[in-house]
Amino acid sequence: MDTLIGQLFIGLSLGSILLLAALGLSLTFGQMGVINMAHGEIMMAGAYTAYVISSGMSSTGLSLFVSLLAGAAVGALIGGLLEILLIRRMYDRPLDTLLVTFGVGLVMQQLARQIFGAPAVSTPPPSWLIGEISVLGAAIPKARLFILALAIVAVIAVIAAMQTTPLGRRIRAVIDNRQLAQTSGISSRRTDLSTFMIGSGLAGLAGVALTLIGPTSSTMGQSYIVDAFLVVVIGGLGQIKGAVVAAFALGLLNSFIEFGTTASTAKVLVFLVVIAFLQARPQGLFTVKTRSLA
Repeated sequence: MDTLIGQLFIGLSLGSILLLAALGLSLTFGQMGVINMAHGEIMMAGAYTAYVISSGMSSTGLSLFVSLLAGAAVGALIGGLLEILLIRRMYDRPLDTLLVTFGVGLVMQQLARQIFGAPAVSTPPPSWLIGEISVLGAAIPKARLFILALAIVAVIAVIAAMQTTPLGRRIRAVIDNRQLAQTSGISSRRTDLSTFMIGSGLAGLAGVALTLIGPTSSTMGQSYIVDAFLVVVIGGLGQIKGAVVAAFALGLLNSFIEFGTTASTAKVLVFLVVIAFLQARPQGLFTVKTRSLA
């Protein structure tokens, strides 16, 4: 029983990490159609933000929460600059956004190496997140439990914002029918900027969370970007609930396959399952209903 509980939590933990990485992409890629290959580097920027803050503050709960806010702010700022300077001119050319953001990602990696050096750095977690707790005989790391709780809170916050706030209603209106929203007085340009900043801010938040379970390096974002895109595509473009289901499904599937094989074998088998699923249901788990005639 303790082995089953342990593997179940490992799957949920991996799913929560994938969800944090993919949540911002569900807005920038799933809802805006922008293929942001620099999403992983924005996560990296959030992780280095946490490293800088922890270097100036003791490893307490305060430093962690300051890092989460600062990482999200840094991610949103980078996303805003990226949208204003480059993405704004390419909304109708998704392949161009892929190439441009890929180049931006390479530039950000090099800047990180110049500023922080090539070796990976570690951000010490707060003392209250060090160690494990026992659940039905299974040892559960506190840091991974915190990431799971953070992912749940982030999803609830995004859904609540999209459903109840004026900005959320404007975003849904632009996605539903851009031309009709513009004729109704909604500025699609400001809405696009806000959406991209929110998605990038979530990437920065994810980067801070990743410092709790591993070192920070200039290439850390590359370890998550492909899986994050898979989560968005499997869940259905623009569908946050689909991203939630897909992230935890992939995490659990990877956990239980890896238990009987190896990490590399599990990765290959999960990828084959994803390919088979997309062949049977290319639109993903959920689809977006729009009134657009385009």
